[in-house]
Amino acid sequence: MIKVIDNLKINYEYNDIGSDICLVFLHGWGQNIEMMEPLAKHFKEHYNYLILDLPGFGKSMEPSSSFSTNDYVQFLNDFLNALKIKKVILIGHSFGGRIALLYASLYKCEKLVVLAGPYVPEVTKLSWQTKLYKKLKKIYGLKWLAKIMQKRLGSTDYNNASPIMREVLVKAINTNLEEDVKKISCPTLLVWGDNDTAVPIKRAYELKNLIKDSGLVIYNGASHYAYLERLNELVIVLNSFLGVSK
Repeated sequence: MIKVIDNLKINYEYNDIGSDICLVFLHGWGQNIEMMEPLAKHFKEHYNYLILDLPGFGKSMEPSSSFSTNDYVQFLNDFLNALKIKKVILIGHSFGGRIALLYASLYKCEKLVVLAGPYVPEVTKLSWQTKLYKKLKKIYGLKWLAKIMQKRLGSTDYNNASPIMREVLVKAINTNLEEDVKKISCPTLLVWGDNDTAVPIKRAYELKNLIKDSGLVIYNGASHYAYLERLNELVIVLNSFLGVSK
């Protein structure tokens, strides 16, 4: 389905069984609705659920200017209001988890599930190639060389993104939500793989300490996509956390 929100055409899937509560699934960077469907379908008989292609992803329109995490949160709130969804349980993976964390710090949520969601910038040591690139892009006449280096040094996510979405990505990875997550008051479940190289497991322990009413599930040997790699096990955990009776 397509709906226009904040002048953006947004692709979404809405399962409405008349439940008072709606599960809202938010995908990770460079992903789309399809990445959250394997998890969402397990709850189609128990809750309403909403999955959407976030602005700039999947079949949804790209924003006309680079969105910050706050902009995505405001957009999501506008979307939920447009569909008259009042009681939500947010389930966000990675980039979607970041949005879910900030949303839950600002708006009422029944519960929150964060699947390897980053909340602070990851500090990495600059390689000599990166330092050289930074110098070259400032030198007139050598910017062409800097562009070549950029393609080689940049992450796959960055290089595959449009100019606007590159700005979105830079804003996102430099966002610090440490003070925001302390304000989350709803029951929160954190799900991580101990082999996550995108958002290290130490962030999960930190979040657990920062969010008052939170629990942590760790899947040994799982990656950044632990929620898919351990899907059946996670569904059992979520059934308990969400109060689903079989």
